[in-house]
Amino acid sequence: MELRHLRYFVAVAEAGSLTLAAEHTLHTAQPSLSRQIRDLEAEVGTALLTRSARGVELTPAGRAFLDHARLALGQVEAASTAARRAAHPEPKTLAIGFLSGTEPQWLPAAMQAMREELPGIEITISSKHSPQLAEGLAAGRLDAAFMRAETGYPDLAYHVLVREPLIAVLPSDHRLAARKSIGPHDLVGETFIGMAEQAPVLEELTQAYLRKSGIDLRAAHRVEYISMAMSLVASTRGVVLLPEFTRNFLTWSVISRPLKGDAPTIDLVLGYNTVNASPLLRLFLSKTDEMIAFHGAAMSPHPASRNPFMADGPLSPKA
Repeated sequence: MELRHLRYFVAVAEAGSLTLAAEHTLHTAQPSLSRQIRDLEAEVGTALLTRSARGVELTPAGRAFLDHARLALGQVEAASTAARRAAHPEPKTLAIGFLSGTEPQWLPAAMQAMREELPGIEITISSKHSPQLAEGLAAGRLDAAFMRAETGYPDLAYHVLVREPLIAVLPSDHRLAARKSIGPHDLVGETFIGMAEQAPVLEELTQAYLRKSGIDLRAAHRVEYISMAMSLVASTRGVVLLPEFTRNFLTWSVISRPLKGDAPTIDLVLGYNTVNASPLLRLFLSKTDEMIAFHGAAMSPHPASRNPFMADGPLSPKA
C-alpha cells in the first residue's frame, strides 16, 4: 500500500465522486483513479466504496478506513514539517487556530496572555471548523487551537477552557418565545435544525440529549456556521440547539432560551500536538489559566456594555 492510494481514497471520499476528485482535486484521469481505488480495495480485502449514478458512498469498512487514512496522511505531513523545520529553522512563529465564532471572546484573551512576547514573535491566526483544526494540529500546520475535543487523533491533547450549556435559538415571535425555558418535548413538531458534518461533537451531543429525552427529531436543515444558523432560524421559523456563546450573535429576529432541567454542556478546549516541541507552544500553554481568567472577566455582565440583543424577551427591529 502506498501513500498515493491513501491520498486518492481520501480525495474521492471527500468529493463524493470519482469524476470530481479526478478533475478538481487530483488532476488525473478518472480511469486511472478508478484503477488505483480498485487496487487499494484488493489490498485491503474489502469494498471501501459503492458506486452509483449519483456518485460514490463509503461502505462501513470505508468509513472505518477513512479515519485511519486521514491520520496516516496527517502524521506523514507532520513528519515532513518537523524535518524541514529542523533543517531550516524558521523565525519565531506561533500558529493559532480558532473554532469559527469563538474569535471575539478568545483572541483578545490569547493576545493579552502573550502581550510581553508579541514584539519578538509572529502570530498567525486561522478560523476553521473544529475537525479542520484537529487536522491542522496533527499535520503540524497549527501549534494550538481553540476547538472541540475531536476523537481519532491520539497525539492531540486538550485543556478544557470553558464548559457551556446548550441553549435553544428560535424566532423572536415564535410560540415558544414567551416561555422562560424550553424542554426537549417542546421541540416535537417544530422545524428542527441540526449540525452539518463540520460540527460532529455538537451534533452527537445534541442527538444524545434528544435520545435521552426519548424523542426522535429529524433535522429539516443542517448548518455549518453560526450566521447560517441564525439565518435559517429566521427564514424557516425553525429551532436549533447551540452553545451558549452564540447568544453574542443573535439578531433582532431571533432569541435564545435556556433548556429546562439539566441541560447538556459542551467543552471548548485548547488543543495541541504532544509531539510539538516548540518552546513558544510551551510558553503559550503556560498561559492557559491566564487566558481563562481574562475570558471570565471579559464575559462578566456589565450594564454599560450589555448587548441589547441578549435580552430575555422578543425584540422588535427597533429594539
